[in-house]
Amino acid sequence: MTSRTGGQILVDQLLIQGVDRVTCVPGESYLAALDAMHDADIDVLICRHEGGASIMAEAYGKLTARPGVCFVTRGPGATNAAHGIHIAQHDSTPMILFIGQVERAMRGRGAFQEMDYEAFFGSTAKWVVEITDAKRIPEIVARAFRVAMQGRPGPVVISLPEDVLTDMADVTDAPVLSFAKPELSIEVFQQFDALLTTAKRPLIILGGSNWSYDGCEAIIDFATRFQIPVATEFRRSALFPADHPSYAGDLGFGPNPKLAKRVRDADLLILLGARMAEVPSSSYTLIDIPQPAQKLVHVFPDTGEIGKVYQPDLGIVCAPDAFAQSLSYLKTPDRVIWQEETQNAHMDFLMWTTTPAKIPGDFQYGEVMVWLRENLPADTITCNGAGNYAIWLHRYWRYTQPRTQIAPTSGSVGYSVPAGVMAKRQCPDKTVVVFAGDGCFLMHGNEFATAVQYDIPVIILVIDNGMYGTIRMHQEKNYPHRVVGTDLKNPDFKVYAEAFGGHGETVRTTAEFAPAFQRAQASGKPAIIHCFIDPQAITPAKTLDQVARGE
Repeated sequence: MTSRTGGQILVDQLLIQGVDRVTCVPGESYLAALDAMHDADIDVLICRHEGGASIMAEAYGKLTARPGVCFVTRGPGATNAAHGIHIAQHDSTPMILFIGQVERAMRGRGAFQEMDYEAFFGSTAKWVVEITDAKRIPEIVARAFRVAMQGRPGPVVISLPEDVLTDMADVTDAPVLSFAKPELSIEVFQQFDALLTTAKRPLIILGGSNWSYDGCEAIIDFATRFQIPVATEFRRSALFPADHPSYAGDLGFGPNPKLAKRVRDADLLILLGARMAEVPSSSYTLIDIPQPAQKLVHVFPDTGEIGKVYQPDLGIVCAPDAFAQSLSYLKTPDRVIWQEETQNAHMDFLMWTTTPAKIPGDFQYGEVMVWLRENLPADTITCNGAGNYAIWLHRYWRYTQPRTQIAPTSGSVGYSVPAGVMAKRQCPDKTVVVFAGDGCFLMHGNEFATAVQYDIPVIILVIDNGMYGTIRMHQEKNYPHRVVGTDLKNPDFKVYAEAFGGHGETVRTTAEFAPAFQRAQASGKPAIIHCFIDPQAITPAKTLDQVARGE
């Protein structure tokens, strides 16, 4: 064996596990690892804020179903990066965050930027560990990849004392990992078949992460053969094609009332990778707790989630992807008694999403969404953060391919720009459109500089209503006409884009949008289209005044 620095050993482990891209904000605490990346076949994206870097790594996990990797420095760098860790935990996204740490001999003295990362990240990450011996780097990194991927995927945090990365060590590399997946027993599969055979109003609800393309195809095949209605959880719409005759819609904020009723009226609910947390369950009102009124089958890769909220009639510890593929063994029925209900469910979805209601102002956001839907490729990737501006996207865009919706189920403001930069870097041949409110954009809009630096031609739509719109909506609902803390005064985002070296557009009317978008595409540059929407247009169906009046 050849003696290597801890930093070189670390980077060698990343290469062995197939890491091809990392994000970071540099820091002196892990310079030895950065130096080892100099000659490695790894794309290193230097970001402008640790929050943006960690979000990019989380988005990588969504795009690839492999752990996104992020490096940040100690103290303030680590606390900034907590943004991405929280998202990864809520969204079940595999991710590994490496944090520089003070030298081992200084630990516990309150050294410069010293932190106890286990205490700070312990309630959010799946595992937090500090490497205190360079010889243990292969062991711990291999375990980190396994923890991030197995069971319910999530984030792992690894602390790297500066002197561990500069130590020399002779150590054997860890092998390429093959991940353990819970298997489906014949007995359990027969129980599932029996429940499905006796059902009259079944409904599948898809959710979770780590779905493969084969897994998504398998559930499409099953839905086609059994003509069974399929819904998706909040911000998981891309798991099932919207143009399939079985698609019933998504369960997010303000879902189609007819879909919500279908969940309540179902006699068999099949949660496939779904958790039915607060948002998709309409604040835990669609399914009774702890004993659902419906027969409930819950398929999830982690025993800790099955029965955590809803007590199932049949709990199946299995990766949803693997379960979906096993459904091919079920015999296609000669006839199904719920065929008409499935047809009605899909028709209700189409009616809900086809014709946008007119909203106040000259910029008709719904019409813009329909234009995008009709003119962009089917494999377009959309990215959004949190805010009412995303309601139009979720309602009027129709996903037809997996891994094309990159959005936080955690409702994290500021997510969209760094996620979009990563999406376009990872998928350069696809159209990537970022949706951001004015408040959302300026939380991580500085990562537009990263897009310019690396020539990543992502297109960003800033939907500007001059306020933190979601908070204002709730403010008007609970404290009508007592506005405080929610107004915003914004820059000219067209000029902002141009100042960074990108392309900028300003749109005030619906008619101006399509030409502006086409010019942004033709520019070949990272682009921002600054769209002004009337502040009264707080949702596709309600104005702020209506909210204040309690309508």
